[in-house]
Amino acid sequence: MTARIYQPPKSAMQSGRAGTHHWVLEFEPSEPRRADPLMGWIGSADTQRQVKLSFATREEAVAYAERQGIAFEVELPQARHVRPKAYADNFRFGRTEMWTH
Repeated sequence: MTARIYQPPKSAMQSGRAGTHHWVLEFEPSEPRRADPLMGWIGSADTQRQVKLSFATREEAVAYAERQGIAFEVELPQARHVRPKAYADNFRFGRTEMWTH
């Protein structure tokens, strides 16, 4: 059973970075999900898939996995590139596209 340790990305519905500063240990699925023949619901017998552990730092998550003997891989977060923008650029002379309401 392997686990992945990662820092969750921000939701597309939020502009801030709240809730993305912790690290998560999540187990990889050991068997595929399948449709129940009677009800049509999707599920599996893999109960480890439901377990998500949160840690304050990456080192805590790695130490926990090593202490419990869990094979893991760490996924580092993507670097964030912030492009500075100014409202005045909407009215700049020589703008390439037309400004409309």
